[in-house]
Amino acid sequence: MDKKTKRIIVGISGASGAVYAQRIIGLLLSADVETHLVVSPLGQRLLHEELGMEGVNLAALAGLSGGDDQSPPPPNLILHNYRDVGAPIASGSFQHDGMIVIPCTSNTLGCVANGSAQNLMHRAAHVTLKERRKLVLVHREMPLSLVDIRNMQAVTEAGGIIAPANPGFYMLPQTIDGLIDFVVGRCLDLLGVDHTLNVRWSEQGPTNTQDKPGGKRPQGEVGAGPR
Repeated sequence: MDKKTKRIIVGISGASGAVYAQRIIGLLLSADVETHLVVSPLGQRLLHEELGMEGVNLAALAGLSGGDDQSPPPPNLILHNYRDVGAPIASGSFQHDGMIVIPCTSNTLGCVANGSAQNLMHRAAHVTLKERRKLVLVHREMPLSLVDIRNMQAVTEAGGIIAPANPGFYMLPQTIDGLIDFVVGRCLDLLGVDHTLNVRWSEQGPTNTQDKPGGKRPQGEVGAGPR
């Protein structure tokens, strides 16, 4: 692997929040990150139900305009079969800079926490932990059961990072896009990938000049809908 080229593994499981996955994949590719993707069957259903995709449409996931089934996939976005536990990302010898499961179901969380490698996503996550690389699980279910909480504790103690998809409001987001970008921006920070999303708090308050404290929000903009 070229030492100057980052590699990130992205897993998509069946929890609601497909737009988070689409947004982070597009930004990883924009940052010239070699992105390795694995999608569970319920993740594929999620992409269909929330983004209208048929199968795993790599061009659409990359955010390419007009991305359809006939569009060529980006060369630095590599899809791996969910059942192929012999894929390169299942090996500790596959060097990468981190793995993120976004969104992450409670089932995937539980399998990672308990070392149950039923598929490539679970195996890649376990390998990431054993090789002491960064693993980020963007859990997106609520409320939490005691089982979830204990599984989060187990993953954390093993070296993983639990990053619930909880957007902050201190940047005074004006649209749903702003909420999405807050979560995705924090995830990119955890993975060490540079970005320009508006997630930085400073002593002067929100850095977005359009989001000033005390200002009135235009009615209806919060529900403007995801990109």
